[in-house]
Amino acid sequence: MSTLVVCVDRDGGIDHETPVVGWETIRGLVTEIGIDDPEDSRVNCLLEALRVGRDLRDSGETAIVAVVSGGGEGVNSDRAVAEQVDELVDAHDPSSAIVVTDSANDERLVPIIESRVQVDAVDRVIVRQSHDIQSTYYLLKQFLGDEELRGTVLVPIGAGMLAFPLLLLLADSVAVAMASIAAVIGLFLLYKGLGIDDLVSTLPSRARTAFYSGQVSLVTYVVGAGLALIGVFAGGINAAGMSAESELLVAVRFLFDSVPWLAAAALAAATGRLIDELLAEQPVSTALMNLPFGVVAIGLVVRGFSGYLLERAGVFEPFVVPSFEAGPVAVEGFAVSIWGRLAIYIVAGVVVSLLGVVFTSQMNDAGERG
Repeated sequence: MSTLVVCVDRDGGIDHETPVVGWETIRGLVTEIGIDDPEDSRVNCLLEALRVGRDLRDSGETAIVAVVSGGGEGVNSDRAVAEQVDELVDAHDPSSAIVVTDSANDERLVPIIESRVQVDAVDRVIVRQSHDIQSTYYLLKQFLGDEELRGTVLVPIGAGMLAFPLLLLLADSVAVAMASIAAVIGLFLLYKGLGIDDLVSTLPSRARTAFYSGQVSLVTYVVGAGLALIGVFAGGINAAGMSAESELLVAVRFLFDSVPWLAAAALAAATGRLIDELLAEQPVSTALMNLPFGVVAIGLVVRGFSGYLLERAGVFEPFVVPSFEAGPVAVEGFAVSIWGRLAIYIVAGVVVSLLGVVFTSQMNDAGERG
């Protein structure tokens, strides 16, 4: 039974042809590296490999002490270590291995060694006097090496530190400066956290693909954007013309006037997406088929509640149904109560939602039969 005690150096700082095999050879290598740089942590790693090999020999096992080294970070370095491990396994055929490292960076090579020989233990060597310093150093190094994490954390912090003195000079108020920076950082984190950046980055390619493939949704998305813009302007114009003192009523009036347009925009976009899926002759998800009905139902309910609040506040007069005649049928005009008006919108929303459920069910049944 033989055990391979392998000291791993991913950074490639050992100025010697690797793999280095043999207890005496490695002891000489320790002296050479220690004289060149006594503060090098590799000295402790090599000494630990020698100690483990000695303990195994004292317990009656056959220990092969070796050192493998890469050429820095990256694929080429890891492949160099893999080739050296293959060479050791072919030459000595060990039954197991003990990996000795001096950093978290070197421990990334453990899976490579495990794929070639059974690893019984991983021995990480950290000098006692610098345990916290070294651990912190490698943690910061790994953090700074992650481009995405670095951009998400360091960029808003740096921008905030630069903007703070400028805002302080312009606003002459610490509270305003801090609130502005917090709002911008919050928006940035939401932008990253919700994946909006990924959506924005892929939007041009998706639009180009949709344009060349002749998808209906490309046109309906443009129509939806136009309807949404009209809704915002319509709601803003009517809300700006109110003389109400309550800001809440202004917001409700904006919602009341813009909801039909916004619902129509969402309906156009959802309908175009649904048509594309149907034309593709692929299974359409239940949620996508039910989406247009859900958009209309939500729009009706929101319109009903906002109208109820405005009528309750005296902004709107009660809705009056004019009198009309249709042949022998004559209906006198009457006013719909505030609760009746709300109930009509809610019932209409529920009915549209139920129609969506029926439509989705029939489409699914037709798809199963087909």
